[in-house]
Amino acid sequence: MDAALRQAERALGCQEVPVGAVVTRGGQIIGRGHNQVEMLSDPTAHAEMIAITAACETLQVKSLTGCCLYVTLEPCPMCAGAIVLARLDRLVFGALDEKSGSASTLYNIVQDARLNHRVEVVSGLEAVRSAQLLQAFFSRRRDA
Repeated sequence: MDAALRQAERALGCQEVPVGAVVTRGGQIIGRGHNQVEMLSDPTAHAEMIAITAACETLQVKSLTGCCLYVTLEPCPMCAGAIVLARLDRLVFGALDEKSGSASTLYNIVQDARLNHRVEVVSGLEAVRSAQLLQAFFSRRRDA
């Protein structure tokens, strides 16, 4: 999760919402990402999407079976769908997202029995540090 937090700090340095993600396999990081929505003018450029794409490129596959995604904020519906489609084994996230969380808070897309793949979920890892980055970002944004 430390690597995901470093990615979130990179996003913060780029004036992006500070969310970071990494994909691991066998204890090795194979994909990294941080939010780049503003920089790329792309609403799909979430940390999770970028990390999943990077991991698929690293392994030259479209299925990330045997991999784990660490992300600082609970995934939104788009990212939760991508997690299921990528067939990740495990999702570990920090802060809950009360507005669009889709791995436990509002929805639980990643464990929906109606879908063809379900993901193990661990929530709350480094939740305080993850939330503090987000709170600092939005506080500065409101003050500006």
